[in-house]
Amino acid sequence: MNRKLWTGVITAVFVAALAGAALAHTPLFSCWDNGDGTLSCEGGFSDGSSAANIPIRVTDEKNEVVFEGKLDESGELTFDKPQGVFSVTFDGGPGHTLTVKSGDIK
Repeated sequence: MNRKLWTGVITAVFVAALAGAALAHTPLFSCWDNGDGTLSCEGGFSDGSSAANIPIRVTDEKNEVVFEGKLDESGELTFDKPQGVFSVTFDGGPGHTLTVKSGDIK
């Protein structure tokens, strides 16, 4: 195999490995209405990493914080349902932030 082709193959393998590593830690987050005036949310990562202690922030339609908490050791959090339009944000750090809008919570 000539050197140029070999370098191309090594580069392609390296890029594929990096892309796989970047996708291996995708955040997962969902919230649901418990029907009793509370919401529950659950978070995690696609590679099975714990989301314990990940901050959760609830903001109203003016982007004002109405609740802050952290996921427990099971990656869950239950809190009182805010009035009106709001968003719930899972803040797993740069590139790992997800937001669920109140209209999407069932």
